[in-house]
Amino acid sequence: MAFSWLDLGVVITYLIAITIFGAHFRKSQHTLHDYFLGGRRLPWWAIAFSVVSAETSILTIISTPGIAYRSNLGFLQLVLGYLVARVVVSFILIPRYFAGEMFTAYQLIERRFGKGLKVFTAGLFLITRALAEGVRVFAISIVIAVIFKTGVVASLLIIAALTLFYTFEGGLTAVIWTDVIQLLIYLTGTGVALILALHAIPGGWADVAQMAQAAGDKFAVFDFHFNWSQPYLFWSGLIGGTFLTTASHGTDQLIVQRLLAARGKRQSQAALLSSGLVILFQFALFLIVGVVLFAFYQHFPPATPFHRPDQIYPTFVVTQLPRGLAGLLIAAIIAAAMANLSAAFNSLASSSVVDFYKPFVRPEADQSHYLRVSRILTLVWGAVLVAIALVAQHLHESVLELALTIASVPYGSMLGIFLLGVLTRRANSAGTLFGALLALATVCCVIAFTSIAWTWYVGIGTVVTFVGGLLASTLTQRQNAADRV
Repeated sequence: MAFSWLDLGVVITYLIAITIFGAHFRKSQHTLHDYFLGGRRLPWWAIAFSVVSAETSILTIISTPGIAYRSNLGFLQLVLGYLVARVVVSFILIPRYFAGEMFTAYQLIERRFGKGLKVFTAGLFLITRALAEGVRVFAISIVIAVIFKTGVVASLLIIAALTLFYTFEGGLTAVIWTDVIQLLIYLTGTGVALILALHAIPGGWADVAQMAQAAGDKFAVFDFHFNWSQPYLFWSGLIGGTFLTTASHGTDQLIVQRLLAARGKRQSQAALLSSGLVILFQFALFLIVGVVLFAFYQHFPPATPFHRPDQIYPTFVVTQLPRGLAGLLIAAIIAAAMANLSAAFNSLASSSVVDFYKPFVRPEADQSHYLRVSRILTLVWGAVLVAIALVAQHLHESVLELALTIASVPYGSMLGIFLLGVLTRRANSAGTLFGALLALATVCCVIAFTSIAWTWYVGIGTVVTFVGGLLASTLTQRQNAADRV
């Protein structure tokens, strides 16, 4: 069954409706506090849904089922680390963020180490987030290509433009409330797809279970073997997932901005901890969809073999679901893309304005000026991400793992810097910077010369930054003391 005009109408209606809904929040945007923190008027549960939506992206929906299709439910071992990390961030970093008025995570670094290290960490965020989000924007083209076969560039530009419009107008308030709607849409849509796939399989769930067992137990979750080169084992998932999510949710402005928008410390902690339950349910759902689709395509082989696992779920939606419903589920997938895009636009703009433009270009301007510049930079970052996405079209590996790998390279340095600032008073700016640069070099060498899995990159970088930064700080302090003598 091809993608019909009815399906296309559903997708277009959704895009117009969500854009209008997001843009109507413009009337409440008067200051940077409103534009980047939602005026701290947002309820904790909406922030929790927004955190999940922001970290999900279109990659999760189209790539996670492909992981289970190829292997099993072992990816959930990484999700266990996501849960542990939320506890760490809630009780170590969030109290520091609410010790004063902050717009970005990197203002905490400025208070502890000065402007130089703040610029370094904020710069790492801008570069890494732009690259990772550019790859995620490219993931939209996978879905569009499955639907329309052509017109990828034009479709990318339309979706990016619509997302930019409501982010430009409504700021973080628009981002969070559209995130809530989009999360509910894509979770509901995925649940419907799962039910319909099970209904189409002769024998239903019993047949799925039998075929999954025959293929090597595709419902297996835990693998306690230890192997540095395999990412989805228990120890690499638990330890690696903990370091990765502590970095992403504790040092990355994309998530920290949402936590800072809560009405207070306790609501911020409640939002982050409760988001863990949602993320566990979500990944379990996507992985089970992958196992069910494995059984489905054993009964009904695709007309042409899948060239990449990211194509499996969108292909099922477009070719197997009834007219109208296929359009609704494709709209759900695009919803995840728009939610993540809007989060990236707003967080990149907030760090650019607060960490760079305001302190170094126009430190004494009024709020209306900063609000105008924030909107301009939102547009600029939109153009940058689309450009990166167009380049990323030539890549062939799983876009989910590629995006996570890109993010993992600097995350260790960033997390190490934050831990040095929060857990010890002995670290100084020079020593911490040395440790961070050493960690970046170390992780690059690990990638180039070893087969160690990407799940270990953040842990390695964090340990090298923390130990190297602490030793370098101690040596510089001793040298300074000797010079004074």
